[in-house]
Amino acid sequence: MGAVMVFHDVSTTRALTHRLAYIAQHDSLTDLPNRVLLTDLFTQALLTAKRRNTVLAVLYLDLDRFKYINDSLGHTVGDRLLQAVALRLVECVRASDTVCRLGGDEFVIVLSEVAHAEDTAVCAEKILKKLRVPIVIDGQEIHISSSIGIAIFPGDGAEAEVLLKNADSAMYEAKSLGTDNYQFYRRELNSGADERQFLEAGLRYAIERDEFELHYQPIINLATGGCSGVEALLRWRHATRGLLLPSEFIGIAEDSRLIVPIGRWVLREACRQAKAWQQAWATQLRLCVNVSAVELRSKEFVAGVAEIVAETGFDPRFLELELTETFLMQESKSTDIVLRALKRLGVTLALDDFGTGYSSLSYMRRFPVDTLKVDSSFVRDVITGAADSGVVRAVIQMGNSLHMRVVAEGVETKDQVLILREMACVEAQGYYLSRPTTAAGISNLMRRRKSVATA
Repeated sequence: MGAVMVFHDVSTTRALTHRLAYIAQHDSLTDLPNRVLLTDLFTQALLTAKRRNTVLAVLYLDLDRFKYINDSLGHTVGDRLLQAVALRLVECVRASDTVCRLGGDEFVIVLSEVAHAEDTAVCAEKILKKLRVPIVIDGQEIHISSSIGIAIFPGDGAEAEVLLKNADSAMYEAKSLGTDNYQFYRRELNSGADERQFLEAGLRYAIERDEFELHYQPIINLATGGCSGVEALLRWRHATRGLLLPSEFIGIAEDSRLIVPIGRWVLREACRQAKAWQQAWATQLRLCVNVSAVELRSKEFVAGVAEIVAETGFDPRFLELELTETFLMQESKSTDIVLRALKRLGVTLALDDFGTGYSSLSYMRRFPVDTLKVDSSFVRDVITGAADSGVVRAVIQMGNSLHMRVVAEGVETKDQVLILREMACVEAQGYYLSRPTTAAGISNLMRRRKSVATA
């Protein structure tokens, strides 16, 4: 008998095996540990913390407005931004800590061997500050911020899955409080998360179940007392919760992007109703519709507006789309393109909640805004002679000098009306002038005013 021995080099096979294992456990874009490796590392860190009776913290981080960057600047820029963020996060923690990318713009940081739970806040502040520094890509400065949720072992959970879930809940709390901040987990947040999930599930079917309805608040000409326009206000008549105001569900609709189909429903229904009023009362009533920043960033938004005004036969000259001052100040070239396209359709544009952001005269001249709506927080104290009174007067003067329409919001007393008239404010809306009402209520209002005019 003889024996044959075959020799071959196994180093290439071993290297390939190791490479495949690495790829399976790391994010291909940022080279950070992925969800698979996080589970192993997090579990090991928890076992060590339990054995040594030490504190461990998990930070759940989400970038604010990242989707807009992807949509407006492209996914290539978005990917490079994520890589830059990953490097900054690693710089903010120790070598013994773990930075992981879950996917999209979500990151998780596990801080092991934390001396005190309060030290986690120091780390969170460091991350927020680091991310506020503009990131330069292809010569363009990109400004970002993040929202961070924090859960602490052992107080907020003993298992990795529970701690991640609780940190995620705290992150959503941070976003609801205005973004660019961190929040520690509290037990009551879980009930809030369950409530949020319940409402989001309902929103997905609210249109087909015909649960939405519109109310309208008149905009009054302070010189004549006539109704020069109406603002469409969305209401949700929930099957079990009753009538819900926008403050209770719009944030959820925006985060889930359900606001896009909801906004189309609002615009279509409001234009249909306004067209019916114009035909019934031979009036040139202005229709004001609030538009979410999420809608404005949608690539189909302008085409959708054109389609709806054509479908309903509503003259776009009498359609005023209201956008927030914050959106105008945060955006740049892409915003200008969208606004110019809307102006070409013939619609007018209003800047809502004016004065609450960082407006300047240069911005007002740069964008094609037709109407300034003075925020109710300033109108409220207009009769006291305080600083807010000066703000209102300055806004009215600025608007008049730029040939813009100025509307004071939140008018609740006769004295406010008198002072606004003295300041040369032409239009106003608020509970003193008229509360929001149904379409039938607006019809009754116009019927009464026509009767008075005829008499």
